[in-house]
Amino acid sequence: MGFWWRPLSVLASVLFVALILWAASGPVAALGFLAGIQAFVMLRRLWQEFRLARWLENPDEVEPPDASGTWGDIFYRLQKLQRRQKASRSELTSALEQFEHAAQAVPDAMIILNGSEQIEWCNPASRKYMGLDCERDRGQFIRYLMRQAHFLEFLDAEDYARPLISKSPVNREVSLSLQLVPFGDGKKLLVARDITELERVDAMRRDFIANVSHELRTPLTVVGGFVETLADAPELPFSEAHRYYELMLDNTRRMQHLLDDLLTLSRLESADHRLKEELVDMPALSLALKDEAESLSRGRHRVKLELTSDASMEGSLQEIRSALGNLVSNAVRYTPEGGDITLRWSLRDSEAVFSVIDTGEGIAAEHIPRLTERFYRVDRSRSRETGGTGLGLAIVKHVLTRHGARLDVQSAPGKGSTFNAVFPAARLRMPETSARILSFPARGQAV
Repeated sequence: MGFWWRPLSVLASVLFVALILWAASGPVAALGFLAGIQAFVMLRRLWQEFRLARWLENPDEVEPPDASGTWGDIFYRLQKLQRRQKASRSELTSALEQFEHAAQAVPDAMIILNGSEQIEWCNPASRKYMGLDCERDRGQFIRYLMRQAHFLEFLDAEDYARPLISKSPVNREVSLSLQLVPFGDGKKLLVARDITELERVDAMRRDFIANVSHELRTPLTVVGGFVETLADAPELPFSEAHRYYELMLDNTRRMQHLLDDLLTLSRLESADHRLKEELVDMPALSLALKDEAESLSRGRHRVKLELTSDASMEGSLQEIRSALGNLVSNAVRYTPEGGDITLRWSLRDSEAVFSVIDTGEGIAAEHIPRLTERFYRVDRSRSRETGGTGLGLAIVKHVLTRHGARLDVQSAPGKGSTFNAVFPAARLRMPETSARILSFPARGQAV
């Protein structure tokens, strides 16, 4: 009844006036009055409809009409509906802009295809991985732009659960995982994700397993062969059996060293293994490493220690000794008999450097960047003969990285090698602020 009360009250008032005129002046006056009222209502209605039509055509430019009575109610409700629609449109526009900004920020390439496989939209990452430009390629058929046979087969298969692994058409060194996702009315979302690093890690995992298996197989085969020999021939002479036992012990120790290095690497890579900060007396540690080198060398090399700094360092004594000990043992292992091995602790450009210098055969330049890879060997047969596990420099790299340090290798075939463990100045502690643990020679003195 809220809408009808006003027009019905106006109609009742008009009829009441017409009846009064009928009674006072006759039917002609009453009918004339009614005709005038009807004409006024029609003209007012046409005027309000014109105002309404003009406003609806340009609601943002034309002021909303204002009126009283029934038309006022209509205009008010339309304005209210318009404000609601504007608010809803503003929210949708804001949500769409946020989605577009988010999609543009996504590191994966995203391409929207319509039912005819034409490009409707793509984000900036599509240029990086697929060579597509949203402005230039909008409306183009994806099949015309990417014509690789395996990609066309992928589109035809429409197997939305199976991704396609492919090289990027822009950079052949980048591996992509392509996935089709259907949505809307026949549309598809093509997503391309960079999986180069995942493939590299997977390849490293496969190589690691293969290398560990290979490294363990040889000593296990040797030990197993000798065990079978001793079992089949229990009456072997003592000297021959003793030689077999020594070889079995050597190979068992080789497996033990490999497992120890693997456990060390695992511990260094563990997120739960926090770096233990303590004062490391580097001159004293250098003296201990020189003694270790002489013990490993057994007089076959000339070992020298040069201390040009008496600075100590903050870090893990166990880890630093393990890393530097690997550098020292490598120098002894790969330097021919009669060669020189020099250990040096010094300061250089506000950094601290522990250097291991040898006169061995040297390393070709193409091998140096890969020396810290697990099980990487410049000469596999020679490495096995010297008893290396192939994990020493990998351990060195991890220890130095945990201490904010780096490994600098300088070498050339026939000219020997220099391995520098370079520590940042922030870890240095000068002698006036540190306690001496062991005595050491004066600065600049060679030992």
